[in-house]
Amino acid sequence: MFKLTGTVKLINETQQISEKFSKREFVISETSSMYPQDILFQATQDKCSLLDSVKVQDQIEVSFNLRGREWTSPTGEVKYFNSLEAWRIEKAGQGSAIPSDGPSPMSLGSEPVASMSASNNASSESTEESDDLPF
Repeated sequence: MFKLTGTVKLINETQQISEKFSKREFVISETSSMYPQDILFQATQDKCSLLDSVKVQDQIEVSFNLRGREWTSPTGEVKYFNSLEAWRIEKAGQGSAIPSDGPSPMSLGSEPVASMSASNNASSESTEESDDLPF
């Protein structure tokens, strides 16, 4: 799971791709770095309605999954595609289920887990030390 906060630049209409599949694409401008990025996301199926209350220029936080797939063309050429599939959209500044001081979307990895483990080890060591008390 990843998260990104930015400004809505574009919201497309819902596209009915097949009888059983629909998607809605939108673009977020992420400006926290020296070189701003316009990032394309998609919402699929029932998640398309998440964009109904969002407007261009809104500051939002998107929770998304990174998806990848292989495709073979009719000529036999193999290509790979990635998509960012949004599953939660919240206006920036509203409460979320994930703490705002958690890891940033680009730094998710073993580092937060390691620091959490270290603090857990420290607290368990102090608990063990308190178990050694005679009373």
